[in-house]
Amino acid sequence: MAEVVFEHVTRIYPGNDEPSVDDLSLDIKDGEFLVLVGPSGCGKSTTLRMLAGLEEVNKGRIMIGGKDVTTMQPKDRDIAMVFQNYALYPHMTVADNMGFALKIAGTPKDEIRQRVEKAAEILDLTEFLDRKPKALSGGQRQRVAMGRAIVRQPKVFLMDEPLSNLDAKLRVQTRTQIAALQRQLGVTTLYVTHDQTEALTMGDRIAVIKLGVLQQVGAPTELYDHPDNVFVAGFIGSPSMNINIHPVVDGHAKIGEDTVSLPREAVDKLTAEDNGRIVVGFRPEDATLAGAGEPDAFSLSVANVEDLGSDGYIYGNILTDDSPAEKATVMSDQNKLTTIRVNPRQLPKVGDVVKIHIDPAKMHLFSPSTELRLN
Repeated sequence: MAEVVFEHVTRIYPGNDEPSVDDLSLDIKDGEFLVLVGPSGCGKSTTLRMLAGLEEVNKGRIMIGGKDVTTMQPKDRDIAMVFQNYALYPHMTVADNMGFALKIAGTPKDEIRQRVEKAAEILDLTEFLDRKPKALSGGQRQRVAMGRAIVRQPKVFLMDEPLSNLDAKLRVQTRTQIAALQRQLGVTTLYVTHDQTEALTMGDRIAVIKLGVLQQVGAPTELYDHPDNVFVAGFIGSPSMNINIHPVVDGHAKIGEDTVSLPREAVDKLTAEDNGRIVVGFRPEDATLAGAGEPDAFSLSVANVEDLGSDGYIYGNILTDDSPAEKATVMSDQNKLTTIRVNPRQLPKVGDVVKIHIDPAKMHLFSPSTELRLN
């Protein structure tokens, strides 16, 4: 039993007024692979380091397997960490690196060798056990670091951006191996990354954090299909969601010269603080090219096109009346451009003006004042 529980945990670094992690409450179930994701400086590594015992907890408490470990020494917490830099001893063989922690703990040699060989078999490292780290590739070194954690048979794995030093192809390959390995071992795992593609492909659940505050926790599909606020909507997904603020006129969003129908339930939730405006979000795959006279469509001036063979993307500017109020309403981070996925065999040309229709069932609507979900 190794459920991990953060109960109202806060960390304020000396000299700082603002907490790096603020009132965090989070449960990681026994055997679960939970990915903590957020931009740089959001407090995700601090959270992991508090669980490891490497950072002090100013308020709240942390439980592992029902035991309060808040003030416990790292060595007594029965956790194993994998860092982004492999931290291998260059003068030791792979086998010695993997078994070093057991050797320090006084584990019998036969048992160390047995555990190391079993871990090497799982990680496909058996033929490299007698080599030094310098004779291995980056991916193999990261697997050795994983093996060093596995042989300890801990209650909890902590992984701090372990793939960020690998090239793109190796990253994809290794993340698949790590996810499969965790399911095989069934060890409770907290995995920290800023890469939301890793989060979506690896985690049983994802926790999104921003400026030390937990934003939303849920299954990958839940966060993708039903983000609770504008930040989660824009952060999860690649290419990211198109997010813009538009005036509301007679129950419609005014998008440039055009209007798009809005569900009544969402419009009714707008308050005086929203100032007669609404945040409209939609993913690139949830919009289509529309015919000239089609209702609930808006005009887009095509600035760039991409033909990826299996997919096509158009990037464009919503045609507005050029007023400063309209120009300042783009919240997407794709160079302020709106992105639409289209059939690559039907790509328009740069400079074309096309009509775009958003699937009304896939529209994400938020309050401009609170940035919380309305529909």
